[in-house]
Amino acid sequence: MTPSALLWLTLLIPLAGALAVVLLGRHPNARESATLAAATALFVAVAAVYRAFDAGAVMTVSIAEPMPGLPLALSVEPLGLLFALVASFLWIVTSIYAIGYMRAHHEENQTRFYAAFAVSLASAMGVAFAANMFTLFIFYEALTLATYPLVTHAGTDEARRGGRVYLGVLMGTSIGLLLLGIVWTWAVAGTLDFRAGGILPAELDPGLVAVLYALYVFGIGKAAVMPFHRWLPAAMVAPTPVSALLHAVAVVKAGVFTILKVTVYLFGTERLAATPGIDWLLYVVAATILLGSLVAMTKDNLKARLAYSTVSQLGYVVLGAVLATKLAIAGAAVHIAMHAFGKITLFFCAGAILVAAHKTEISQMRGLGRAMPITMGAFLVASLSIIGLPPAGGMWSKWMLALGALDAGHMALVGVLMLSTLLNIAYLLPIPVRAFFSPPPAGSEPTGLREAPASCLAAIVITAAGSVALFFFVEPVRRLALSIVNG
Repeated sequence: MTPSALLWLTLLIPLAGALAVVLLGRHPNARESATLAAATALFVAVAAVYRAFDAGAVMTVSIAEPMPGLPLALSVEPLGLLFALVASFLWIVTSIYAIGYMRAHHEENQTRFYAAFAVSLASAMGVAFAANMFTLFIFYEALTLATYPLVTHAGTDEARRGGRVYLGVLMGTSIGLLLLGIVWTWAVAGTLDFRAGGILPAELDPGLVAVLYALYVFGIGKAAVMPFHRWLPAAMVAPTPVSALLHAVAVVKAGVFTILKVTVYLFGTERLAATPGIDWLLYVVAATILLGSLVAMTKDNLKARLAYSTVSQLGYVVLGAVLATKLAIAGAAVHIAMHAFGKITLFFCAGAILVAAHKTEISQMRGLGRAMPITMGAFLVASLSIIGLPPAGGMWSKWMLALGALDAGHMALVGVLMLSTLLNIAYLLPIPVRAFFSPPPAGSEPTGLREAPASCLAAIVITAAGSVALFFFVEPVRRLALSIVNG
C-alpha cells in the first residue's frame, strides 16, 4: 500500500465505522463490534503511517483545492503523528469502556453516540495530519460540530444548556479570533502551509507578530486558556465516555496540539522566542495553571474537579508553546501523551464509581476503596501521573517543561510549575486516601466487591498500566517529540 493510501485510510476508516454503526443500529452486538473493528483498524493504519514515516517516506495527500493556493491537503510530521497515535489508540480503549458503561447505565441513543464518536475521530485525524492551516481549521470546526451531539446526549435542559455554552465558546473563539488570525497570516505570508521554521516574513513588525500570536492562543478555544475555558466544565453534563473524548482522546488535545503546531510551523520557535511583547501571555497561561487548580480544590463533584484539573493541565502545554525553547516544545508534546493516559483513567474511574456505587460527590467516597479496590488503585496511579510523580509518565513531561523554562530564563515559571504540582497533590491525592483509609459512613459499609462491568474495568487497567509504562519506556515518545524541533 502506498504512503498516500495510508493517509487516506486514517480519514476513511472512522467514517466507514460511523456508517457501519448507523446501518447496524438495531443490532447492538454487531454495532459495537463495528465500533471496535473501526477503532482497531484506525490504530493499525496510524501505526503503519508511523513506520513509513520513520523509514523516510514523504506522505502527502491532496483532497481538493477550493481556492487557488488554499488546498485541502494532508501530510505527516512528528507532532501530528504523536497526536494521531495517542488518539487512535485511546479510541480502542474508550470504545471498550463505553460498551460496558452505556449498557450498565441504560443510556438511550447509543447508535447516535457511537456514530458521532467515530466522526469525531475522523475529524481529529484531519487535524493531526493537516498540511496547512486552512485544512486544520476545516477539521477543527468539524470536530466541534461532531462532538456537539455527544455533549447534549442526555437531552435534558441541563445538557442543552451545556451544549449551548460548548458551541458558543468554541465557535465564537474560532470564528471571531482564530479565523481573523488565519486571514491575517495569509495576507502577510501569502501561504498557510506548515513549514519548519515558520512562514511569516522577516520584515513583519515584532509588535504585529505578538498580536497575531495572541489571536491564535485565544482563538484556539479548545486549549481552554482562561477566560475562554467555560465550555469545558459546562460539557461535563455528557456521559463519562464523552468526557474521556473531550479531555483525553480528541477535543482538548486538538486545541493544545494546534497551538503547538502554529508555534512551530507558522511562527517558528526562534522567531517567537526573539519576539518582544509576548511575555504577558506567559503570565496569562501561568494564571490559568494556578487558577484551574485552585478552582478544582473547591469542587466536591468528582467530574467538575477533574474538568478544572484539565484546564490547569492544558496550561502546561500552552506554556511550553509560548516559551518556544526546544525543551519546552518537546516537553509540551510529551505532556499531550502523558496527560491523555492519566486523565482518561481518572474519568474512567469517575464513570465506574457512578455505575457501580452511584456516587458523584467526593465527600461520598469514604471507604469506597474497600468495595472498588481496582478502580481506586487505578485512580491513585493516574493521580501520580497528573501530579508528576514516579512511577508514572507525567513526571517526564513536567521535568522537560521545567528545564525548558530554565532554558528560557524564566525562573518564576519553574516556581509556578512546582506550586501547581503541590496543588495537584492537594486536590487529587485525598480522593484515593479517603477511599482506602477513611471508614465508610455509618450504615453504608460495603458488602463485598462491587466493581464496574468487566469492559469498564479492563479499560481502566489498560490506561493506568499505560501511565506506568510511559514512565519506564518514555524514550520513543521523547525521541518523536524532540524530532519536532530538531528536524
